[in-house]
Amino acid sequence: MNHRNIDYIVRMNFALLAVLVTAMLMPVPAAADEPAAGWPIYRGDQALSGRAAGSLPERLRLLWTFQADDQIRSSPVVDQDMVFFGSYDGGVYALDLARGRRIWRFDTGSAVEAPPLVVGDTLFVGSLDGTLFALRTKNGKQRWSYAAENRIIGSANWVQSRSGTRILVGSYDNRLHCLDAGSGKPAWTFQTDHYINGAPAIYGAGAQPMTVFGGCDMLVHLVSLDNGLELAKIEVGSYVAASAAISGHQAFLGDYDGALLCVDLSRAQVAWEYYDQDLRAPFFSSPAVAGDRVIAGSRDGRLHCLDRSSGKALWIFPTGGDIDSSPVICGDKVVFGSLDGRIYLLDLISGKELWSYEVGAGIASSPALVDGMVIVGADDGRVYAFGR
Repeated sequence: MNHRNIDYIVRMNFALLAVLVTAMLMPVPAAADEPAAGWPIYRGDQALSGRAAGSLPERLRLLWTFQADDQIRSSPVVDQDMVFFGSYDGGVYALDLARGRRIWRFDTGSAVEAPPLVVGDTLFVGSLDGTLFALRTKNGKQRWSYAAENRIIGSANWVQSRSGTRILVGSYDNRLHCLDAGSGKPAWTFQTDHYINGAPAIYGAGAQPMTVFGGCDMLVHLVSLDNGLELAKIEVGSYVAASAAISGHQAFLGDYDGALLCVDLSRAQVAWEYYDQDLRAPFFSSPAVAGDRVIAGSRDGRLHCLDRSSGKALWIFPTGGDIDSSPVICGDKVVFGSLDGRIYLLDLISGKELWSYEVGAGIASSPALVDGMVIVGADDGRVYAFGR
């Protein structure tokens, strides 16, 4: 056998090994192209697409409420017929989905604004003192805690790697932390130049699985899930406070200067940019994407629905307050809250209001949708559950 054949065989073996390693590192597919069946994670799936399975009627009714001791800006999640959320009273709560009765409460010692994450039988949630807690979903007992160096506001996300399940969470210490889910020990950290507000989204469609997130360094980062090395960074010219929603090879996110962006992940560049000429206000609401539509709320008090391919506005729905609550698309409807104290249900195609309900306090929490129910927190310290 000549040297050329040997070199060829060696190269092929390395190529095969690379494919196998990549396959082992690929995350569990995030349900970006199929709606989420449950809601164990902020925005419904690892891609943070903001889509829910099933359908909603044109009118909802109040099923139950639960009162905490302080405002609730932590977006609830739902798993195994239990509702989980945090509160500014320092508690992480588990409620019975059917009746809203408290099952357990865990005291973090600090306010909780971040949405929880459920993976298996463990709940992961960060607090404003910078601690990420891992709790047993059954009884709220602590498995471990991990201390970042500054506050955690955004939800954690997760990925399955060859080393096991890993948890990703951003912090105001300017770092994205990747931790072993079982022990809380760091696998790697990624340093940015400013705060990380939102949750990291998972993109596993390419040969190199990655996490995608923006920050107050005015960049969108594409970071390898394998080793935490930066694959690309995209300048957007303004702070990015909200999380990205990923569908296909595109990521959608808003910035502080009032632009809603579409990022082509395969090329690592901005595909289009939308902003309203008259009312240019920050986007703190994470987008939802389904089919040909992208929807996000703005601090201009309006919900914007855009054409996915062009970024042109299809309709705009006004409310009486800023919209920090991230919308959720369910079938042919979209649901979201506003700081005007109302939760809204709109027709996805026309933007027509179908139903709304006034709770009397601002709603910055994003709704969780499961089995035809809508669960959301409010600034009056209550969780509200609506259904048929």
